[in-house]
Amino acid sequence: MSSGAVEVRDLCFTYPDGTAALQGVSFRIEHGSAVALVGGNGAGKSTLLLHLNGCLPIQRGAVLIGDVPLTRATAASIRQAVGLVFQDPDDQLFMPTVAEDVAFGPLNAGCPPEEVATRVTTALARVGMTHVRDRPPYRLSAGEKRAVAIATVLAMAMAPDILVMDEPSSYLDPRARRRLIELLRSFEHTRIVATHDLELVVEVCARVIVLDAGRVVADGPTVQILDDEALMLAHGLERPHSLRHRHPH
Repeated sequence: MSSGAVEVRDLCFTYPDGTAALQGVSFRIEHGSAVALVGGNGAGKSTLLLHLNGCLPIQRGAVLIGDVPLTRATAASIRQAVGLVFQDPDDQLFMPTVAEDVAFGPLNAGCPPEEVATRVTTALARVGMTHVRDRPPYRLSAGEKRAVAIATVLAMAMAPDILVMDEPSSYLDPRARRRLIELLRSFEHTRIVATHDLELVVEVCARVIVLDAGRVVADGPTVQILDDEALMLAHGLERPHSLRHRHPH
C-alpha cells in the first residue's frame, strides 16, 4: 500500500432513516494530489470521507487505497495510510495533555515507547505546536486544536500516504486559517479536503469534485470548475470572490 492513490467505484450509502447519502460516486485521485470535495449541506461530503478509512461500512461499490480494496480485513492497515481529521477537533482530542493525545494512536498500534516519543516530537514540530505539548487540549485556541488534531494523524504513520480533512478551516480566525493553508500547501501527501471555504480551495487544491445529493456533478481543474457561476449556483455554491476579481491574464 505504498501508493497514495484513492479510487472510489460506484459507492452508495443509505442511512438507517432512509436518507440516500451517496448514490453511485466514482472518481480516482492520484498520489500527491490535492483535491477538494465541495457541495451544499447534505451533499454527501462527510459521508464520503468516512468511507475512505472504513469509519462507515461499504454497502455497495468499492474503495481502493493504492491497489488494496477496503474491506473488514484490510481496514486496520488502511487506517495507517489514511489519516482522517474530523470537522470538530474535540472529537480527536480527549487526553489530559496534547502530548498524550498525539501519543495515543501510536501506543495503541503497539509502537515501542521510544518510537512513540519520536513520533510525538516530530508530529508536533511538523505542525508548529511543540510549545503546547504539555497543555491540556481544552486550553488551546481553535487553530491550535486543529493543528494538534493533524499531528495526531501524522503520528500514526510518520508519512501517511493520504490526509483527509473535513471542514479544516471552520472556527479559525484569519491568522490560524492562513497557517492552516500554508501547512496544507507544504504537505507532500495526497490531500482530500471537504470544505465550504472555496477561497481555501483556490489556494490549496488543483482539482475540485462537486457533490450534490450524493452524486458527482462536476470534476475538474479548480479554477475552471469554481469560475463557472452557473454551475456553482445550480448546486448551492457561489463563485469565489478571488475569481470574480482576478486579472484576465
